[in-house]
Amino acid sequence: MILDELALTFIPELGVRGVAHLIDLYGSAEVAFAQPEYKLILCAELRKDIAERVVRKTGYAEAERELRYCEENGINITSCVDDNYPHLLREIPDRPHIVYSVGDIGALSSRHILSVVGTRRISSYGESVCAHLIPELAEMFPDLVVVSGLAFGVDAAAHRAALAAGVRTVAVVANKLPDVTPVQHCNLAKDIVEHGGAIITELSSHTKQNGAYYIPRNRIIAGVADGLLVVESPINGGSLSTAKAADAYSRSIMALPGRITDSRSEGTNHLIKTNVAQLVTSARDIADVLGWEVEPAMPEKMYYAPREVNDKEQLVLAVLADNSDGLTMDNIADKTQLHISELSAMLLNMELSGLVRQLPGRRYVIC
Repeated sequence: MILDELALTFIPELGVRGVAHLIDLYGSAEVAFAQPEYKLILCAELRKDIAERVVRKTGYAEAERELRYCEENGINITSCVDDNYPHLLREIPDRPHIVYSVGDIGALSSRHILSVVGTRRISSYGESVCAHLIPELAEMFPDLVVVSGLAFGVDAAAHRAALAAGVRTVAVVANKLPDVTPVQHCNLAKDIVEHGGAIITELSSHTKQNGAYYIPRNRIIAGVADGLLVVESPINGGSLSTAKAADAYSRSIMALPGRITDSRSEGTNHLIKTNVAQLVTSARDIADVLGWEVEPAMPEKMYYAPREVNDKEQLVLAVLADNSDGLTMDNIADKTQLHISELSAMLLNMELSGLVRQLPGRRYVIC
């Protein structure tokens, strides 16, 4: 039950890793809550006071309030044991057990997910790169999903580039829902949701905003995607914490090179120089780093307009009708008494009209 899963996250001092540990051990919150205290201490290795809180189901009152709040505000609750929980996020050891969302969290089930982060002080270079690379990548992978943090600068540019390219985008925010931070991006958040994306957070309505949740939020941005692209970042920028998390999760990290005199490129250049990130300059580079293979386009089916068949063509068709294995041009010429040069032009025209087709060995059959 979702109430059990919620309640587990409200056990004081259990923490994100503690919840993940119990779920890995018991499979669900319901089973974890059913354990006697001594097993939680001996098998789950919980502290005695925390084990007591689990047995007493301390978090249920808060969970019931949270469930009502989400129902009243149109917020979806997804737990790690649900099928629609983001599949890549489930792999990380400090995953959030509960993800709150507005919109379609199913976007994070795509086969091609890229997180894009960078400085809030984006340059015209950074803007143009987002506006160029993301649509180029979207053209190669129509199911592309772009993840970022809805902040000013690179985050907003990445979300807008995805929307302009007609692909879904997901914003991971460091505040409770349905609020949006910064408030200036309320319309952008609305566009994201209306175009099949989502706004997600791990923070419940009980959370008091104090600016301490941005770094923990960054691990989710890193964890939900196949890889991370850092567009621009100063040497001490928050994007480097996202890159650090991505590296810990064995995600592919990419960075765009910038001018050595530009402070907004110090961080990206450092990632490249220290071999933490791979240098990319095109959508093709990104696809190669991530191992994404472009599926070959299906050939368009050819439709032929009906036309009159002349007497000589009817003669050729009659000869071919008696030879299902096909005939060479010389065979057809012998049987029809048509000159080889005239027959060659005629067969080409018949092939283009969809009347005959050529098999290996230059044999012709009726289509």
